[in-house]
Amino acid sequence: MNRKKILIVEDDIAIGNLIKMTIELHDYDYKLVTKGIDALKEVVSTHPDVIILDLGLPDMDGIDIILKVRTWSKVPIIVVSARGEEAEKIKALDMGADDYVEKPFSVDELLARIRVALRRSVTNEGLEKEQPTFTNGPLLIDYLSNTVFVNHEEIHLTPNEYKLLETLSKNLGKVLTHNYLLKQVWGDALDTDVPNLRVFMATLRKKIEKNVNQPRFIQTHIRIGYRMIHWEKNE
Repeated sequence: MNRKKILIVEDDIAIGNLIKMTIELHDYDYKLVTKGIDALKEVVSTHPDVIILDLGLPDMDGIDIILKVRTWSKVPIIVVSARGEEAEKIKALDMGADDYVEKPFSVDELLARIRVALRRSVTNEGLEKEQPTFTNGPLLIDYLSNTVFVNHEEIHLTPNEYKLLETLSKNLGKVLTHNYLLKQVWGDALDTDVPNLRVFMATLRKKIEKNVNQPRFIQTHIRIGYRMIHWEKNE
């Protein structure tokens, strides 16, 4: 079995070494670079399985790296940054990052995010081949008939609820911002329509979740957006 390759883009030597040591101990291959230009060269030449990206680099902004990588690659990108402002997180996610971890962070949290990113990568390879159905634990979505089942029981959703669930399912493990979901479901929606999105999310959860206070499928990222989580995380 091939070891997964992790590209670490971090100019803080202490944090870079911490991530590198964590990666080594858990049997991943890695490459550590400290500049954005070197990161782009590595993405082109080595095709890593996951990128761990600091936003504050000496030669370019991490957002610019995300934009450039997304012009040719769908490799999962986990932003690891001291920028705690919500606007920065949202911008990184809207530009194409898959997840974010704030500094300081625990190595266990980072490893969990890497596992999610790797699972998402494998799952979405299958989705790109236009699979007619999606399964996540007891949740089944039939994309051809626009029908949804939980524990083999059909769940009746409104068109907007279905589109919302479909969008989340096709981005399994990826944090989707409010803005992204609004545009995918309503097209011309504005940022001020976030309260409407929350209403639809609440009604969707009531229909598919066994306990809305302990969601099995859809995870809330407060003031950021939502993520469909892999069922294995909730077993």
